[in-house]
Amino acid sequence: MDTIRWIISTAPEIFLLLAVAIGTILGRMRIRGFSIGTTACILVVSVLIGQLGSFSFPALLRVILFSLFVFTIGYKSGPEFFASLSIRTLAQVVMALVLGCTGLLIVLIFAFSFGLDPGTASGLAAGALTQSSVIGTASGALTQLGLPKNVLEQQEANIAAGYAVTYVLGYILTLLFVPFVAPRLMGVNLKVEAKKLEAELSGGEPPKSENLHYRKFQARAYRVSAATGRTVKAIEDAIGSRTVIERIVRQGADIEPHLDTVLEAGDDIVMSGPTAAIVAAKPVIGSEIEADEILGAIPGNVIKVLVDNRKLHGRSIREVADRVGSDARGVFLRTLTRMGREVPLSPDTRVYVGDVMTLVGSTHNIEHAAAHVGQIVRSGDRSDIAFLTAGIAAGLLAGLVSFKVGGIALTLGGGGGALIAGLLCGWLRSRRPTMGAIPPAGQQTVSDLGLGGFIAAIGLGNGHAAWTAIQGHGALLVGMGLVVTLVPLMVATLFAYHVLRMNPVITCGALAGAMTVDAAVTGACEVAESQTPVLGVAVPYAVGNVVLTVLGPIIVACTFTG
Repeated sequence: MDTIRWIISTAPEIFLLLAVAIGTILGRMRIRGFSIGTTACILVVSVLIGQLGSFSFPALLRVILFSLFVFTIGYKSGPEFFASLSIRTLAQVVMALVLGCTGLLIVLIFAFSFGLDPGTASGLAAGALTQSSVIGTASGALTQLGLPKNVLEQQEANIAAGYAVTYVLGYILTLLFVPFVAPRLMGVNLKVEAKKLEAELSGGEPPKSENLHYRKFQARAYRVSAATGRTVKAIEDAIGSRTVIERIVRQGADIEPHLDTVLEAGDDIVMSGPTAAIVAAKPVIGSEIEADEILGAIPGNVIKVLVDNRKLHGRSIREVADRVGSDARGVFLRTLTRMGREVPLSPDTRVYVGDVMTLVGSTHNIEHAAAHVGQIVRSGDRSDIAFLTAGIAAGLLAGLVSFKVGGIALTLGGGGGALIAGLLCGWLRSRRPTMGAIPPAGQQTVSDLGLGGFIAAIGLGNGHAAWTAIQGHGALLVGMGLVVTLVPLMVATLFAYHVLRMNPVITCGALAGAMTVDAAVTGACEVAESQTPVLGVAVPYAVGNVVLTVLGPIIVACTFTG
């Protein structure tokens, strides 16, 4: 035991890294498809390890770790957040705001009714509303109050205790509420409503199995006979489905396939597009031929494009294709993913900033089309460290600004400032793709390491006090957590369905997004036997990340009595 105490006093960072590693491993474990999550596991592990001795970490370390995490949240959510401020997504924004404001109101009611201190109230909000970033913004706000060291440490321990007790409960309740309770509150069958939405998206026709019409793309060669004397445009229009004549070979020489080019008997052409359309092209063009030499000359490509063109936000795939215009000729959408989940495809499927399109087509066409949509996702991109660090520094500087309200200094704090800076930097990056690159893998690494390290420092540094608080107020926190989780979800569900008139399937996805619980979307998709709930996630997720994160300073300001 003396050896452990010596290590704790000499190199406490060893235990911080171990807590992150062990908590992450435990958080990945699934029991019947369910996992608690890495953040809660890291906190529990760090609180338990904290019983071994007295850990002390520099405040600078915690500030940097949390700033990395919250800046990344803003960076990822920035384009979606600012793009969501439009009439097309207004209902989803309002629903997320209703949920967040209801949660804040209930936390404040409990705080005043039971005399909760700022730390406990903030931990309750962080856990029950499943938003870990509240821990950091509340902690940052507390440090601005000039509290004595022992009082500040106790407040931070209370944050950790409130979060540890209520997070798992809030997470599980959200997982169950979204797919099972929300549809009952709305009086609908989620599976039936999903089928209706699929039919609506497909123009009233039964949706094609696995969206094969969109996903299967190829090129085939034909020898012109039936199409003699007709233009390229006339043939493409006759076959439909946005098929394209990529190449014309006439007596061994290439002819540029302009829309007004007239085909002659004996021409060999290459037609590309959806498989179903091309297979049916024979009566319109002529017989299919084996011509590997001319097919091989068509350079095909598949690329992923991050949608960041705000003008496309909330528009249908059909509208996007029309806006891209002639540059979309010969380019096809294979998949559309939203927050890592595939979205059902139809001409009326809505596209949002932050979605990732997988485009397929000939190389010379696909890059032109991608330029109208957003940024090509390249795995070899390096993170712009200068942009990252300068952005965080600007956010921390903004967090120093404070305003006096009734004798209480209101401030964003370092966390709030870093969040705002991240939002602006992410938005700026979407406007100027040549600057500030932080690839998705880099974002995830910075976010996970920043949050994990910060949570571990909180748990280790306040382990004894947090454990005492859990033992003293655990039962009360569980009861309050249950209310803080469920009531906002119920209010938001009823408000979205009866007041905002949102589609019930979209509402379920939006609830999961507003609570930032990704796994709840999966549950809704399983119950609906459809991917359509994913359609409602993106905008509420971006808004929820911002709204719930700023609750920390608000709760501290409202509950601090001096």
